Amino acid sequence: MTASQPPSGATPEPAAPRTCYRHSGRETGVSCSRCERPICPDCMVEAAVGFQCPHCVAEGRRRTRRPRTVFGGGVVGRPYVAWTLLGLMAAGYLAQMATATPIGSAGASPLIRGFGMLGLGVTENGDVLGVLAGEWYRLITAAFLHGGVFHLLLNGYLLYLFGTPLERWLGHGRFLALWLLGALSGSVLTVLVEPHQFAVGASGAGFALLGAVFVLGRRIGADLRMVGVLLVINLVATFLVPNISWTAHIGGLVAGLVLGAVFAYVPGSRAGARVRTAVHTSLTALFAVVLAALLLLAPAITGV
Repeated sequence: MTASQPPSGATPEPAAPRTCYRHSGRETGVSCSRCERPICPDCMVEAAVGFQCPHCVAEGRRRTRRPRTVFGGGVVGRPYVAWTLLGLMAAGYLAQMATATPIGSAGASPLIRGFGMLGLGVTENGDVLGVLAGEWYRLITAAFLHGGVFHLLLNGYLLYLFGTPLERWLGHGRFLALWLLGALSGSVLTVLVEPHQFAVGASGAGFALLGAVFVLGRRIGADLRMVGVLLVINLVATFLVPNISWTAHIGGLVAGLVLGAVFAYVPGSRAGARVRTAVHTSLTALFAVVLAALLLLAPAITGV
């Protein structure tokens, strides 16, 4: 039996129109250059050759390795963490100015009494306050309060000068951890050594940035002469200028040197990005646990 032939002069039936695989009601004559599925204008993503569909574009992005810095952090376009911290410091100072008595004297603001660094104290009414009385927030809120405009400008300048390059070296997450743990380390040492002393300012975090820049800069062979001079000047001022919390400075510096060494040298340049991130996260968390343990032991250490 032979197949029947169409009658002479008959025309073949037209092929069914092709429709976008994501929008079935839209006809199209364009296909994805990668998977060859039909795509409409709303689904076309320009590629090196032709157009690709959104699915193939997303798949390609997942397979592309995210660029990393020499210290394992993601490449940073804009250091918005440093800018945000600067904004919070400025906002804290403005709040001090607005709540002070008289208005405009930041050092007379009740915010210092309520949120400044204090290990343990007693009010005129006999109320106990401070970190060891359960006000743990003081460990970090003190970093956003300052005794005067010069104090704010100095700490803000350190954050701007060293924070922006550090954030580009380390990435957003590592940089934020460095700044916060620097501030916390200064507060913890203040609780242990000077538990009855009020203190405010981001000096601990600023010294952490100085310490980290020194270690990380040595790792990449940067010119550190200016960093060394600033570090020496600030250390000398710490012990010669009155009314400076040396515990905040030294505590922050220790944090910067330790975390800087972790980010620069551990686990080694041959480790992959995931391994490096896991190790850095673990050791940073361990450093935070050590600070927490010191706080828990503070009553026994200080005898208060």
